[in-house]
Amino acid sequence: MSGSPMNDDGLSIGKVSEATGLSVHALRFFEREGLFLREIPRTGGGQRVYAQADVDWLALCDRLRASGMPIATIRTFAELVRRGPGNEPERLALLREHEENVRARMDELGACLDVIHTKVAVYERHVREGTAAGVWSPMPSDG
Repeated sequence: MSGSPMNDDGLSIGKVSEATGLSVHALRFFEREGLFLREIPRTGGGQRVYAQADVDWLALCDRLRASGMPIATIRTFAELVRRGPGNEPERLALLREHEENVRARMDELGACLDVIHTKVAVYERHVREGTAAGVWSPMPSDG
């Protein structure tokens, strides 16, 4: 991880932002939304002090969010993890449902990509052969 720690006990919000690629604003948002596994402690001066475990958790949350998991679901997952052992089946069900949703989105994107690829091949052929003029022209032809 790049950057030096704030002190021997933790990382500043700037260093966490640097390490995760998340903005300081995003980190504060994650905290306000209750997505961390613990309350982030502060220095006597009020600066947040993060641990490496917080950074690792953020990386997971960011991937879940980037893959389309709603913030409310990430919050539910975080709440389950905070409660500790005994609710692993609930966590697993939540993750399985998200995995199914992501696979369905990937399938849909794959179908979209197939259509786009076909269109790219058609245009490449027309451009190569010099017959691209008028391909899907916005104006109807007279005829």
